[in-house]
Amino acid sequence: MNFASSIEAEAFLKQHPNVRSIEMFIVDANGVARGKLLHRDELLAAFQTGRPLPSSILALTINGDDVETSGLIWDVGDIDCMAYPLAGSLALQTWRNIPAGQVQVSMHPKEGLPGSVADPRHVLARTIKRLQADGYYPVMAAELEFYLLDQGRDESGRPRTAPQMNGVRPYTTQAYGLHELEQLQPFLDDLYDACEAQQLPARTAISEGAPGQVEITLQHRTDALLAMDEAVRYKRVVKGVANKHGFQACFMAKPFGNFAGSGMHMHISLADADGNNLFASEDPAGTPLLQHAIGGMMSTLVESLAIFCPNANSFRRFLTNSYAPMALTWGINNRTVSLRVPSGPASSRHVEHRICGADANPYLAAAAILAGTHHGIRAQLDPGPATTGNGYENAKEYLPIDWLAALRALESSEWAREALGQDFLKIYLATKLLEHRQFVGEVGEQDWRWYLTHA
Repeated sequence: MNFASSIEAEAFLKQHPNVRSIEMFIVDANGVARGKLLHRDELLAAFQTGRPLPSSILALTINGDDVETSGLIWDVGDIDCMAYPLAGSLALQTWRNIPAGQVQVSMHPKEGLPGSVADPRHVLARTIKRLQADGYYPVMAAELEFYLLDQGRDESGRPRTAPQMNGVRPYTTQAYGLHELEQLQPFLDDLYDACEAQQLPARTAISEGAPGQVEITLQHRTDALLAMDEAVRYKRVVKGVANKHGFQACFMAKPFGNFAGSGMHMHISLADADGNNLFASEDPAGTPLLQHAIGGMMSTLVESLAIFCPNANSFRRFLTNSYAPMALTWGINNRTVSLRVPSGPASSRHVEHRICGADANPYLAAAAILAGTHHGIRAQLDPGPATTGNGYENAKEYLPIDWLAALRALESSEWAREALGQDFLKIYLATKLLEHRQFVGEVGEQDWRWYLTHA
């Protein structure tokens, strides 16, 4: 699991004598960072002998409620499980008013039982290991869109976009607008500084397809597990820097009904042991191996949908002509399909997976994508002809854009039990089905607006 040496902690403490506290976090199935704030005197021991965390920390809903049917609460007495710091994750939180550190931990495969069963990072690590055993080394990158919102609400209590440097709240789309990025310069400068301090490969910044919506790309990595580690830490950095500037960084899939949703596009290729791209081809459609990979992703897409779109709000993102794909489609240089083979040099040939919302857990999304890829390669699946033109109009099979239907498809999937692990899947489904019951059981503003008077 690439746990860190205590030498890393010793060097950090020596280099930063003014750091008094270190945020230790682990990522749960919802992608939420949970943990503790350690005193500097506790850091070295965490590296040497691990740090106990309750099994329940990985069996919580997105609202932090215990999932009693997970098997990780009363059944095991909420046992302490040992977690260890990940190599390279100890860094400064540059956005804090007082210098602080940050370190990511993961459950130890044995000392962390039973919590390690629920650790999403382990799910991805196992998937990568299976691919490598067959001679395939996944190369990945994540693109995450987010909104910058005001920390305060409007007079109706609803979220609103954050004001720019000129004090004006953005209200027009202005996709790829340079003025909009210029107005965010202080935030972006601090964000790039924070990413550099944490060795996160933040690259191009883009004003996205809605007011206040931003995307910053992350450089692809030949180590897919590292790429998703960086995606997780990047989200933590964005939220922290936004808070410093009086903003709220929002990674909801669809925070506003009349504006674009936020996605997490995943870029995937496979290399051999020497680092050569096995998808590379002068043919824009890539190699037969790439075609099999797409075939596998397509054949498992419905069963994976509750991983890629894990929340009720996730499904609000799917609208015709919205750049959020809605069908079992693939294409070449076509942004209306679910699985896109981008244009570019032959050596860069890869797949852009466009289904995930920005609210998806990067570890689990990557695991499902790679497991689908592996399935397609082993079975030599044919994805069928590429979709040309408008993928919304020319699709033959559409996705079930309903949360419960997606959860039931995952629940009944033999492939998912094998790919993600039966024990993990039990915990994940217990969590999401509880969230579904809580969500549909809550009566709110829309119910009153539609039915209070006339029903």
